[in-house]
Formats: sequence, structure tokens, C-alpha cells
Amino acid sequence: MIERLRRLLPTPEALRANRWLRWIGPALGHPRLWHMSRRGIALGVALGIFFGLLVPIAQIPLAAAAAVVLRANLPSAVASTLVTNPVTFGPVYYAAWRVGGAILGQPAHAAPPVMPAEAEAAPRDENWFVHAWRRIAGVGKPLLLGLVIFACAAGLLSYLLVSGFWHLKVRWQRRRRRRRPGPAT
Repeated sequence: MIERLRRLLPTPEALRANRWLRWIGPALGHPRLWHMSRRGIALGVALGIFFGLLVPIAQIPLAAAAAVVLRANLPSAVASTLVTNPVTFGPVYYAAWRVGGAILGQPAHAAPPVMPAEAEAAPRDENWFVHAWRRIAGVGKPLLLGLVIFACAAGLLSYLLVSGFWHLKVRWQRRRRRRRPGPAT
């Protein structure tokens, strides 16, 4: 399985030769970013899921930067940010809002706040980031608290699961090798 995955991934040399990534080439050349190890893959998946759940915009660059800094597996960090995508975005954010609301003591039957139509349109002097932040602030503390809880819990859980499954697979392979009969003499 790992060999199949390695064939699909671009090589560090190909990335260093890419004209768009040439500026970050030396950092991308570090061997631990591409090594298929238990720690690297588990940390990469945890970082990707953490940033995928916590940050709605620019999740991939943030996960990649964290993977470079922490020397996690870069492809697994980037790929696991896709835990939130157009299909899962709505349910994940709604569940996060509900969890945050429950922790903050909001009534369970409360509906998400709806912005009035005049507040919906951004003023001409307001940039997109400020407008987006205003919209997110309309949902408020429950969503942000729920996202932080989801991101931390899912990141930690994914690290433990990947690491545990990797460990179990290695033990299973060792056991299988020991059971195999040796060469006949």
C-alpha cells in the first residue's frame, strides 16, 4: 500500500523544479517531509484534520506550513485537510455550533442567527476579510468554541488512531513472518 502511495506522490526533485514552488524548494527538500514513517504520517494527518476543521479559508497552506515546521509528512497533512469539503462543511459547522452552544448554555432549540438583508451586503469601504469576519461573528462564540473543540479532539484522535493502526499492522506483519516456515534444507 505504501509503495502505491509513493508512486502517486510527486518527488521532492519535481517540486523543487516547479517554478511556482521554487522559492520554498529548500524547505520542501527535507527528507522527513516525504518519509513514510508512523510518526510523520500520524502527525501529518493530525495537522491536516486540525487545520481542516478549524480554519475555513487557506487550510492547505496552513497545514503545509505546520508540516514543514514540525517535520510531519507533507502529503498526508495536505490531503487530510479535505475532511471539510463542500459536502461535509455544512454538517460539521452546524454540529460545531450546536456543541459550542451546549457548552455555553444556550437553549438546544435555538436556531442559528440570521443576518438581516441590509447587513448581508458589504459596505463599499469594507474588504472581504472584514465582511467575512462579521458574518462569522454573527454566529459567534458557539461556532468558534465548537470548531476549536472539534479541531483539537479530531486532531488528537486521528494522531492516536493512525499511530495505533500503524503499530498493530507492524505487530501483525512480524507475527506473520515468525509463523512462516523457514527454507527447507
